[in-house]
Amino acid sequence: MERVALAPDLSLSRMVYGMWRLTQDDDTSPARIHAKIEACLAQGLTTIDQAAVYGGYASEGLLGAALKAAPGLRDRIEIVTKCGIVAPAGRHRTARVKHYDTSAGAIEASLEASLTNLKTDRIDLLLIHRPDPLMQAAETGAALDAVVAGGKVRAVGVSNFRPHDFTLLQSSMQTPLVTNQIEISLQELKPFTNGDLAFLQERSLPPMAWSPLGGGSLVAGAADTGLIAALEAKARHFGTDRAAVAVAWLLAHPAHILPVMGTNTIGRIERFSDAFKVDMDRETWFELYTAALGHEVA
Repeated sequence: MERVALAPDLSLSRMVYGMWRLTQDDDTSPARIHAKIEACLAQGLTTIDQAAVYGGYASEGLLGAALKAAPGLRDRIEIVTKCGIVAPAGRHRTARVKHYDTSAGAIEASLEASLTNLKTDRIDLLLIHRPDPLMQAAETGAALDAVVAGGKVRAVGVSNFRPHDFTLLQSSMQTPLVTNQIEISLQELKPFTNGDLAFLQERSLPPMAWSPLGGGSLVAGAADTGLIAALEAKARHFGTDRAAVAVAWLLAHPAHILPVMGTNTIGRIERFSDAFKVDMDRETWFELYTAALGHEVA
């Protein structure tokens, strides 16, 4: 699988396995999680996406138990995780309200908890999970610089930031922000026209795309709408499934989008790389874009 360089000493696999639903599986044993990772590795997918808040602050610990049970597995993968959301669950169960905290102390505490839960001494990529209206850019930027300088994090980025949020934070940092993880799919088209992707392309920053299958609706939806019908037709044409076509559509974009794929079904994980077999030419891309818009382009 193609790899994408984000920093001089860090590259990620072009496709990423997202674990936001990890705690929803009927089997969360280390052996089951290890099997999912091996299904990814067999395709050259080496990057695993986590977040402190996933599963009510339980998801990182499940992955950590799997890594502890399989010595050597940690060195075969890159771990992405996120900080900054405080939800009334898990270790933050006493919080009165869900909120964001990008203060230096919160970033440091979240990172230490992630390292402990993941049973590792380093995070490959740490993201600020959401824009924080109360972010003190100088403090947050200095904290991110410090965790990289200290060797506990190899690179830093953001998630769900708009360009102005991104530049505000970057203006107070020495370390470059290397990505923005945003929602992009055939059901979430705004980044193609609101400047989000153009901003990242201008800076040669590969975006990560969460929910690239529209939360599963592009796969599970009945083929009675224009978009789903178009996906189904292209899937038949290419001899594959809707998921492969929808992800190939993202892969074809010149921004070098990294889709973050999330499923607990190993059979589906094993088919992630089918997207690379789809010949997504320009007209096919625009056929699907037109179907997603519901009208032809101007």
